Amino acid sequence: MQKAFLSLEGIRKTYPGVVALERFSLDIAPGEVVGLVGENGAGKSTLMKVLGGIVAPDQGTITVDGTAHERLTVETSMRAGIAFVHQELNLFDNLDVAANVFLGREPLRAGPLRLVDRSALREACTPFLEQVGANFSADTPVASLSLAQQQMVEIAKALSMQARLVILDEPTSSLPAAETDRLLEVIATLKAQGISVIFISHRLHEIERAADRVIVMRDGALVGTLSKAEISHDEMVRLMIGRALKAREALEPAREPGAVALSARGVRTPAYPHRAVDLDLRRGEILGLAGLVGSGRTELARVLFGIDRSLGGSMSLDGEELVLKSAMDAVRSGIFLVPEDRKLTGVLLDMPIAQNISLPNLRAHARRWLVSARSETETAEAQRRNLAIKAPTVGTRTGTLSGGNQQKVVLAKWLAMKPRVMILDEPTRGIDIGAKAEIYTLMRGLADAGVAVLMISSDMEEVIGASDRIAVMHEGRIAGYLDREQFSQENVLLLAVGKQPRHAGAKASQMPDEVR
Repeated sequence: MQKAFLSLEGIRKTYPGVVALERFSLDIAPGEVVGLVGENGAGKSTLMKVLGGIVAPDQGTITVDGTAHERLTVETSMRAGIAFVHQELNLFDNLDVAANVFLGREPLRAGPLRLVDRSALREACTPFLEQVGANFSADTPVASLSLAQQQMVEIAKALSMQARLVILDEPTSSLPAAETDRLLEVIATLKAQGISVIFISHRLHEIERAADRVIVMRDGALVGTLSKAEISHDEMVRLMIGRALKAREALEPAREPGAVALSARGVRTPAYPHRAVDLDLRRGEILGLAGLVGSGRTELARVLFGIDRSLGGSMSLDGEELVLKSAMDAVRSGIFLVPEDRKLTGVLLDMPIAQNISLPNLRAHARRWLVSARSETETAEAQRRNLAIKAPTVGTRTGTLSGGNQQKVVLAKWLAMKPRVMILDEPTRGIDIGAKAEIYTLMRGLADAGVAVLMISSDMEEVIGASDRIAVMHEGRIAGYLDREQFSQENVLLLAVGKQPRHAGAKASQMPDEVR
């Protein structure tokens, strides 16, 4: 391995009452891919802020090309060639690719008029797109690109700034399998070009594929380093949480499901107005809903929850006609949705936990038309204990919680209202393996209590491991159902592209890596 161009030694960073980083050391050599794993709250975000010059460490040194620094500023970090591709992409979809890559650094013409030289802009951008293997041109509107292609634009932007180290923070959390493979190929291309990569992901099988070395963080400290030969799912899990994570009863097949709870016949969504959906969701089962991006899964969930009006067909709940004019109608009927983007539509980040939990059901906490803070607190405390929400008090601001605990707050507000149907859209996106296992346990507990659970997920292993039955969508309709004896990635993908599954000899259900 080549000599390190970037070294961190003895980095310590504390906040009031919290040690975020404790004597952390790390060397980065040219052209190596370093996997960085750890549960939420392990210190990964603070480490990235130190590398980006956003946060100054309390102790330690950062050495770049032999020069030691007490801290990096944003400017010195950029000069050192450190570039970030964040989970939440920072692109302007009303501009084309070249304008995004060179935003604020556009080549100009016409002297004092300082007009953007569009031809030079495209010409300057093209080599960086070629470098990441992009299959689109510099003048392509960003709005027309898939998430994986937008990730490529972000990486091209980093390369245009002469990046020597590209830090990818959960780059695949919103990507289906095919686009994930494409991004992993881009990482391999960067490595071959001598560009280093820090790859942060909760999807440990991707770390296994891409990383030359894995560093594991827990409670702000480096607890282990795994060489290429030592990298395995079980070893990463053991280091991350301090113990082996055994397969859970949460993913054992449920008892025989009960009667149909929610039934949809000929339902048509605004996204696919000419495609009718027939769906039966039974009490006591977890029905996994799979499909490629754009297949209409989230759009169906929005109709089932009353956010969007169905353009046709009918629905029933426990055999009685169900008419949803708004989400409030769904809530009154006991149909609840845990949305795909919890930060945007699941919780109010600036509000405390207690108020988030009581918000959908304020009338139950009202005394003479005034909301009782005591009632809110009692309900929230009960949910905090039941769901093991990690927070000092229920008065803690929700935005300060980890992703897994924010997701538990979303669940808590619905569980306090006795659900009949629970729809979970990407329930474990962006949360760590320990929290994922807890979410699976909660889902199984709901099903065992007789709740009908619909789980939408782009994670193939999650769909196969956590579902009792799988429905697969293709271009706005249900392409088919799979029972447990038919579960396999091949069968799910065949249905997702509009083909028939292989019923004979299908592989048995597999558990997700996170709980294996």
